[in-house]
Amino acid sequence: MAVISYKCPNCDGELVFHPATQKYKCEYCASAFSQEELAQMKPATEEEERVSELQQRRQAEDVSSRDMWDGNQENGGRQSQGGEEGVMYRCPSCGAEIVTDQTTAATFCYYCHNPVVLSGRVSGQFLPHKIIPFSIDKEQATKKFLEYVHSKKFVPKAFFNKQQIEKISGVYFPYWMADMDMSGSLQAEGKNIRVWRSGETEYTETKIYHVQRDGNIHLEDITKNALKKNSLKLAEGVLPYDVSKVQEFHMGYLSGFLAEKRDLERTDLQAEVSEDAREFGGKLLRDTVGGYSHLSVRSCQLRTERENWDYIMLPVWTVTYKGRDGKMYYYSMNGQNGKVYGELPVDAAKVWILGIAIFAAVFLLGLLGGWML
Repeated sequence: MAVISYKCPNCDGELVFHPATQKYKCEYCASAFSQEELAQMKPATEEEERVSELQQRRQAEDVSSRDMWDGNQENGGRQSQGGEEGVMYRCPSCGAEIVTDQTTAATFCYYCHNPVVLSGRVSGQFLPHKIIPFSIDKEQATKKFLEYVHSKKFVPKAFFNKQQIEKISGVYFPYWMADMDMSGSLQAEGKNIRVWRSGETEYTETKIYHVQRDGNIHLEDITKNALKKNSLKLAEGVLPYDVSKVQEFHMGYLSGFLAEKRDLERTDLQAEVSEDAREFGGKLLRDTVGGYSHLSVRSCQLRTERENWDYIMLPVWTVTYKGRDGKMYYYSMNGQNGKVYGELPVDAAKVWILGIAIFAAVFLLGLLGGWML
């Protein structure tokens, strides 16, 4: 598997995708390039492709020859004590060994901090169809994180310290996104009830109607997390994204960020997506019915005529924090629009202090009131 580092055409420094400008920025000479400019300056050649394939073979041979790996290896896998496989690669800048887990698609060298993309994790059957690039950079994400945390009165002070704030990471998480065309038929009973009085007598008139709706339904962008190890709430709590900003996938967008490859296939999510589609479709049909004081749905039949699935990478800023109670807390932010999702730890001491202060204030007001009486 090739390890790719994107280089500046001017000074050969590392290129990192810059969310604010939507361009690749060199950290050394401050040059900036759009995706189109890079493609025009350095189009892929047959020789580059041949060298890349040769590098992949050499790295595979290098990894498989190491004694430190336990037997039965696959793609450089190493069995850890916890039963999970690790995979080793070489940094193209300094030659240091990079160890990742099975789903890492982009990371950083631990020694030279060079951003690298593991191309085999985002190619072939794992090549994403689309990507929404980061629009919020780390500085903006950190500011929003602090604003969010400061708005919570009982968060531990440790959550504000510099070391904790520096843990915020930009990660491209994998998702499946489905579009569906369905035909539907709804059968329902509608009622209109009218009540009036004439003299001392109250009258009630009930009219019952048979209601039928048939129609074609188009659903877009049903989005599901495609990574098993993700906290489902963490991954889906930041949805939705503005899909009008979607781009064709290029590995360069991953440079400077972390990224994960999927380990859930569309077949794993088919039943869940179909259930969501039926729920959305039924609601759309139901919402076309009006003019009745009561409506009871008797049956709703939906048939899928066409569906299209895209494997897409979406940007998320994340922070994790292990509380004193041993629980792991997660904070996530939509890397496109800044929507925040997370559960923050509570400092019990702050809660007790506030409780005691309120009790003391009430007690003193009670004494004062009694003295005045």
